[in-house]
Order: sequence, then structure tokens, then C-alpha cells
Amino acid sequence: MKFLFIALFTFFILSCSNSVSVSSEKEEKVEIKIDKMDTILNDSNKIDKMDTISNDSNNKDKMDTISNDSNKVENNVKEKMKGMIYVNWSNANTFLGTNDSNASIENKPQMKVKIDYSFWFSKSEMTCGEFNELMSLNYRKLKCENENLPAVDVTYYDAILLANEKSKNQNLDTAYEYSKTKFDNEGFCIGLENLKFKTNVKAYRLPTEAEWVFAASQNWNPKESWNAENSNYQLHLVCTKDANATFCDMTGNAMEWVFDWLGNLKDTTVLNYIGPKNSDALNQRILKGGSFHSSPKSIYLYSRGDVYTVTSGVHQNYVGFRLAYGAIENPSSENFDGRINTSKIKALVNHEEIRTLLNTYKVRLAFRNHVSGNLAYIDFASGSNEVFEIQDTMEVFHPEISPDGYYVAFCTRLEGVSGKSEIYVRRLSYENLKVVKLDFENAAIPRWKISNGDTLLTFVSDAGNNKNEDYFKSQATYQIKFSNGNFVGKPQKILDGAYHDGISDNQNLAVTGSSLLRAKVNQRDTIWYNGQQACNVSFDNGSKQTLFLDFAGKTGKEFVGKSYRVHEQILIADSTGKLINAIESPKGFSFDHSEWIKNSSKFAVATLTDVNGNHPKIVLIDIEKKKTIDLVESEDLFHPCLWKPKSISTENFKLDPDSAGVYMHAGDELKNILMRYNMELLWEHHQEINTVILGSSRPLNSVSPKMLNSKYKAINLAQTPNSLFFNRDYLDKYIYTHAKKLKYIVMSLDIDIWFNMGEDNFWNSAYKNYPGYVYDENHDYWIDGVPKELSEYTNNYLGVDDEFLFKNDLGRLAFACNKWGEPEFMLDSLYYDLHPEKIEKSKGVLKEILAKANDKNVYVVGVIFPQNPAYKNTGAFGRYGLRRSTAIKLIDEIKNLENEFSNFKLLDENKMGNHDYSDDDALDTDHLCDNGSKKITKRIEHILDSLNTSF
Repeated sequence: MKFLFIALFTFFILSCSNSVSVSSEKEEKVEIKIDKMDTILNDSNKIDKMDTISNDSNNKDKMDTISNDSNKVENNVKEKMKGMIYVNWSNANTFLGTNDSNASIENKPQMKVKIDYSFWFSKSEMTCGEFNELMSLNYRKLKCENENLPAVDVTYYDAILLANEKSKNQNLDTAYEYSKTKFDNEGFCIGLENLKFKTNVKAYRLPTEAEWVFAASQNWNPKESWNAENSNYQLHLVCTKDANATFCDMTGNAMEWVFDWLGNLKDTTVLNYIGPKNSDALNQRILKGGSFHSSPKSIYLYSRGDVYTVTSGVHQNYVGFRLAYGAIENPSSENFDGRINTSKIKALVNHEEIRTLLNTYKVRLAFRNHVSGNLAYIDFASGSNEVFEIQDTMEVFHPEISPDGYYVAFCTRLEGVSGKSEIYVRRLSYENLKVVKLDFENAAIPRWKISNGDTLLTFVSDAGNNKNEDYFKSQATYQIKFSNGNFVGKPQKILDGAYHDGISDNQNLAVTGSSLLRAKVNQRDTIWYNGQQACNVSFDNGSKQTLFLDFAGKTGKEFVGKSYRVHEQILIADSTGKLINAIESPKGFSFDHSEWIKNSSKFAVATLTDVNGNHPKIVLIDIEKKKTIDLVESEDLFHPCLWKPKSISTENFKLDPDSAGVYMHAGDELKNILMRYNMELLWEHHQEINTVILGSSRPLNSVSPKMLNSKYKAINLAQTPNSLFFNRDYLDKYIYTHAKKLKYIVMSLDIDIWFNMGEDNFWNSAYKNYPGYVYDENHDYWIDGVPKELSEYTNNYLGVDDEFLFKNDLGRLAFACNKWGEPEFMLDSLYYDLHPEKIEKSKGVLKEILAKANDKNVYVVGVIFPQNPAYKNTGAFGRYGLRRSTAIKLIDEIKNLENEFSNFKLLDENKMGNHDYSDDDALDTDHLCDNGSKKITKRIEHILDSLNTSF
């Protein structure tokens, strides 16, 4: 699967033996002189010589010579730095990304990074021998034929643990701290909870992308590396191809982890950049350099990823790392993708604590950062307690999360203040910054509701004080339908009076506050709470209860039984306005901005106000236990809205909440994230679907269930990596058992990926890492019927921050268009000549699938997806090889299967490169984008229609 688009054009680097010039399109040049000396000596007492890269901040034309002054190196470390080079980098420049218009979006624009600190950088990649030596006591051993091969098949977290072990081995503090480790059944580290990078600590660590790019630029020459043209598609001993380079193997052998999260770049200059402060929705990391299976033509200094989506838990046999050493002074970690993260907002609970409190991980908290005026939020379902803030030009008041949890509405004026106000709705995501404005002259205090299956947004024409009855009655309450991210139709008036704090489904009860607690009961206006002052009113539609704050009025004091000060009690009234409960604020604080949490009458949320009038905390309020739980703290926080799904009913059947639906872990790899959402889609739609889409990232990106005719009730269950073996087992274990109406299987035939004979088939052993699959297996995959709660359990378990990506088109992941670019090669085209058994075994599994489907009266449409037409000019069929002559024969054999299996149809959209999919249809060299999706989905629909099957 490729979401990190491979760069398509070369970033020009001019190099020579003693100097390197790096040019930007702005014609700014930085020249760095390198005086080559011996590598660091292994002398425990003294270092007389060391390789040093030196840069003079005062004069770029007159560079410092190498310094032999041991004071420039920490005395307690220098004798142990064998194999590392000291980079004396003073006010130097380097560049991330490129301005080339053909490059993919995450690689541009070019961003300048200034560095004003020095550090150590490893000459070679971490070797397998050193890795095993350092990690031997408490970690699995890496398998390697020679200890001087690069340490590969390690996750990002594995590399972090190694860096810490090397620091501890030298009695140093560690660069990373975390609260908990998580390993899978094979011993890979797949999670480090609450991971923190201590930039001020002098310790071993992963290099930043900026450090890596600077080091690599010293001898950037992709042709002089172990790559696809000379490596025989295997690792080689470190520093055996470019041993004379300052830093070796940076353009080949193994790709390398760096520290940074993946984030968009910006045309600006940043000091001491260490990457974005937070991950994107897919938790993507950065990989740098080329590997033994990369073509030199596809290895660029600016490239930031791999063919596949790179997350912290990924491990591949061509991905390793090298270490840096040293503190980073004054680090910068701004985000440049339209969001701003403020370090002053801190979450006080994590996802595990949230689950304990609310019986679900799927909890989202949105609120206003009153210091900046921006919307901030936390998605606990992602397994992270990171706080994200979205920078807006408009003010954000009263954020309200939609019933499905995907959107947030807000207005631009505060409750109790009359005047011009606008309402906006946006996705609760930092990946999609589109904002939809409500076309209404004056709209305030948005509230969501569901009516007859429609999602509605209610609002009032003015948010002003309601004390004056004539003014109050001159205003009105409206509602408008919201669907697919947009408002539908025009607002309709539903009530006279500005009832902005909640309306029952049947509209027989509505409430509002500020400064009187007004209610409309059976279309009659009334005033509750004896006409005393009240505000921050919130109505719960389930219990028909109203909570509010008061000004220490007589009625409240009599109910509570003691005196209290303004806002020190949350009061709760029943559907008639009678007080039934009160919760006292923590000592030293009062409440503000109180709200029921969505879909629960047992909890509320509020801010706490200190003696200075600031709101430093957001708290969860347990109504039954009458206690508060701290959620977030900062300088001044307003208007919290906490959303959770509706509670799961276990009245007739109780599932194990620690096993049922647990199909992924926090920070998991994309392949497991995809399967987690595939399972959710399957459990949600299994009773209605008649069409399933299976296969690799090619159909995952391009076959749209929503674009198919509505008679094809389809879901897209494609995932990556994929094989026919996986599809066979997925069909047998789950799909045939539960998709009782199944009539059609649309499946990619990725003949260039048939090197995968199922050795790493998920269903062989990897599924055992996840309690949900084991739980299903132990219950015979629910052959006697799926518990209705299983869908809800899956939905409520951990996911990703922007799960909308996976569910919006019933499993398809759509991406904007790029171009086919230059053809890329990940496997020798002669590989299948040496391993013909791989093709034969895959053909055998395809026949198994077709035979089983035929027995069940299910049609199979096999699709060969288009790839870069430029492969016509090579000897390869596609990205993963297969000689073109071999491919032609194989496609003919597959076509002949139509004669053997009457339920099978082949749709060859590649046509050996002679297809009609242009650059406008392409995501990259072997995937279609959104435009291409429309074309291929319609052609698949045409094949389905030709089968003439009655429904």
C-alpha cells in the first residue's frame, strides 16, 4: 500500500571529494568543507584524531579546520564513540523536501532548516551484531548471516529501545522515556506508551530528518550504493560499497528510520527542526534513503517514505537505522499541515483510563483554547492522549460533536452575548481542514440531534441574555439537515424563542439558560428554578434531565442544605423542572461551561474556575459517585464537549470486553488498522451485502462501493499486504459464514505480487496477536450467529484519529491524483524464472477460490489493475517484476479459467500497459487515484451487470 507517494524527480546535489554544495530554487548556497581524517581511534584514554564536519557561522567561505580539542567532546563519552563522526555544525543550513512540481505532496515545498548545535552521527548503519549484543539480555535476537550486516526487520520502537540500551550501557541518561512497552507474539516492539523525546539529554538517539539529510548530502550518489542493479536483491555488509564516503550506505543497502513524525512541509526557515509534534491520522513516520531493492533512479535525497505506509510498528527486511548522539538545543517542532499544537495543553488521562471510566475507547473531547481562540481536541480512540489544536481565523465557541463523532459544529459568539454570530461545521480531524458555513444571517449555539434517521443541527437566531421576555420571544429556534459533510436545504423554524440548550426528540420539551432557566413544555413557555438566575444549561434527551449552574440562589441553597458560592454546585432537574441532584465542585474551584456528555446521563463535563477567574482544567463528572476526574489542563479552557458512542446493551448476551472486537493495538501498522476497520464493516453490514471487494492496495484505493449501482450492496475489504492465500482464508473464516446474501466477489489479480506464497499470511499466526480474532476462533467464528453486540464492541475499540477515512466509502481509501511518474522496480523481473513454483502455487490457490465460490453460486470477477504504461518500455510487467513474456502467458492461462469455471470473469485493465488510464487517473506508479476510481468502478459494474444474476 502506498500513501507516502514516491518522489518523482531528482533533487540536484553537486558533490566532490572535499566540498558539497546544496542549492535551493532560491539560489541560496551553503558550502560545507570536510577535511577527511582517520576514523575515530579505539583509544580508551585519548582521541588524537577524529572525523569532524565543521561549519563556521561567521564566514561560509572560510571554514573551521578540524578541531583536535578534546574539550569539544564530552570527556565521559569520547573514548566510546568508535564508528561515529563528530559534526561541528554551527548555524549551518540544510533543506528538507523539494520545490519540484512533479514531486509528491509530502515532499514539497522545500523547507530550510538552520542548525546551531553539534552532534555525533554514525558512519554506518547499526549492525546486526551490535544490536544483538546490546539487546541480548531482554530482547529477541535478530537473525543475520553475518554480524556486520545492517540490523533490519526492526520497528521504530525497536530502534528507540536500542538507542536507550546503548546509552545505559555507557552509564548515560536515556534520550527517550515511556510508561509501558508492548510486544507482539514474535517479539517485535509495537508500542511505547507516552513516549517522550528528552531533547536536552546527551544520549544516543535516532537522528532527526534534518540531521540525516545533512549527513547524506556529503556524498549523495545513488549509483554508488547497494541497490537493485547490483545487490542481487539482498543486504550486504555495511560500508562495503562506499567505504570512502563520510557516511556510508545512506543511498542504499537498507532504508533508515529517523526520529520524525511525517508532516507537511512549508516554505519557511526553521531552527533546529525535529519534526511535527504529533502524528497524522495514520501515525506515519519517515524513512530515508534507498535500499537493496531500490532503483537508483528512484532514490532521492528529499524522499520521506516507502512504497508502503510507514508507521511505528512496521518492520521490513530492508529497513534499518543508524544512531546520532547529543542534545538538541532550542528544538522546534511546529506542525506545518494546517494545525498548531500547543504544548501548554496537557491531557491528564490516557486511553486506558478513559476506557475504565466510560467503558469504551471511542471517546472524543473538543473544547476552546481561550488563549488562542482555536478549537482543540483529543481522540482517545487513537490510543494517544495528544491534544491537537486547529488554527482558525474565526472564533470558536460552543463546539458540539456530531452524533456519529465525525464532525464538530461551533459558533462565533458566546452564550449570553447578543450580536452577530455565524455557525460552521468541520470534520473533527487535522487531516481535513474543510469548513462548511451555515448560510443564515445570524446563527448561534449549535446542537445536534437525530430525527427519523436524519442528522439535524439546531440553532437559535441570537445567543443573547433571555431575561427580557419580549426580546426572548422575538427570537426563534431553527433546524437544518446535515448530510455527507454539507447542509441540505434551508433552515426551518421549529420553535418560537431561543431554546439553545437542548430539545427532546418529539419537541415537547426544550430548555435554555442565561440568565433565566426557561423551558417549553408541551408548547407552553415556562420559567423554572423559581425565576432565579441560572446559566450553562444542558439537556439530556435520554433521561430528560437538565443540568445547570446557578448564582448561589435561595432555591439551590435550600435543596443542597448549605450555603455555597456562585457556580460551586452543578444542579440537576427532572423533566418537570424539579431539582433532583447536586454535585459540589472541588475545593478551591467553581464550575463553568457544564454539559452532559453525549449519549450518557451518568456523566457530565465542565471546566473548573480558579480564584483568578481562569479555567485551568476540564473535568469529567461522575453523577452517581458525585466526583470529578481531571481530563485536561492548560491556562484557560472553555466549552468542553465530550462524545462517546451509545452504551452497549449486554442484557441478553455478555461478551468479554477485553477480547471481543479487539482487532488492533494502539499505534499499530496500517495492515492491522485496515483489518480492524474491515472487521467493523463486516459486522455492521454482513446481513445485507451481496458484493465484497478483496485484494491489495490497488482495489483498496480505487474500487468504490458507493459508486456502484445501489443493487450491489458492497463493502471494500481489500488490505495490504495481500495474497490469494489471505483472501482464501478470509473468505472461509468470515465472509462465506456471515455474508449470507453474497453473490459477487471482486478480487484483484496482482500477478506481479505472486512471489508471496502465503508464508506471511496473516491467518497463519499473526492473527494470534489480537484477542478479537482468537475470541472469534474460539467461538467457531460465530457460525451459529453473530452476537448483535459484536459490531458495537468492534466499533468502540481502539482505532485511528480519523476513522472517517476508512468508513466514508465503505472501505475504500481515496486519494488525490498525482501522476504515474517514473516506473519503479521492487523485484528483479527474472525472479519468477528462478522460482516458477510461486506462480504455480498461486494459480492453484486461485483455482481453490473459484471452485469454492462456484459451489456457493458466487461469481468472481478477477481484475488486473492498470500500472504505469511506461513499463511497456522495460522488461518488467509491473512494480514487482515478472518478465513481460511470462506475464503474457500467465494472463492467457488465467483467461482460460473462464472456460473451466463458469462463475469467473477476467477484467484486464492493464492490457500490458496499453490501457487508457492517463496521468490524471494515477496516484503513483501502480495505484489509481480518485479520478481513476470512477473509471474502473464503472467498468467493474458493467461486468457485474453482464452476469445477469437476479437479486
